[in-house]
Amino acid sequence: MKKRVLFYLVAIVSTVSLQSCATNYVASKPATYAKEYKTDAKVASLSTTVTERDKQQLINSFLAEKAVSLNNAKNAIKNSEIAKSIRHNTTIDNILTEAQTYLGTPYRYGGMTRNGIDCSAFVLSVFGAAAGLSLPRVAASQSQEGESIEKEKLQKGDLIFFSHGRRISHVGIVESVTEEGEVKFIHAATSKGVMVSSLNDSYWGPKYRFGKRIINENGEAYNNLATTTPASSATNF
Repeated sequence: MKKRVLFYLVAIVSTVSLQSCATNYVASKPATYAKEYKTDAKVASLSTTVTERDKQQLINSFLAEKAVSLNNAKNAIKNSEIAKSIRHNTTIDNILTEAQTYLGTPYRYGGMTRNGIDCSAFVLSVFGAAAGLSLPRVAASQSQEGESIEKEKLQKGDLIFFSHGRRISHVGIVESVTEEGEVKFIHAATSKGVMVSSLNDSYWGPKYRFGKRIINENGEAYNNLATTTPASSATNF
């Protein structure tokens, strides 16, 4: 009898122990899965963060390189414009400096030397020596070169043309323009040879016809002036 009771007691204890283990197993399993899921989510989140960071760094690097390239391009353009301006100013200064060396040279119709020179020969000699340009021989042909310039926009180095009638017969080089707008020019006049006059003069003012710009903003000639034009019978005064 005692053995039977002991057997039943052992059986009951074993059954309770097995149920407890089973309960613990079932209850602990979902907790293990949840922990693994959270770990995987953290890894995925970290990977996404790293990817976004690398992407932003790449974009920032590209934008920085683009900004540098754009800045370099702007500097190149600026330097190019500065170089053109310097070349233009230097060319004009050379022209006026050369022209001033002729001051006092006597006028001689058809003359082309410092012993005697006419207006168009004076202009072509100055532009040839100072800018390496070969202008036509006579004023009427010279007036066909370059770009037309309004009187109010005349600048140093521009050519200005005059006439007694319909045909252009005289030319000068603008030497300066005052703040008041007075245009002074250097030319070979029949009366006093190479001299400086003003468009405000009662003699030259009415005879003024138009202005031409031979040297552009880049310090270069507007037209191809490699060849000369044969002289005509026009009078240069």
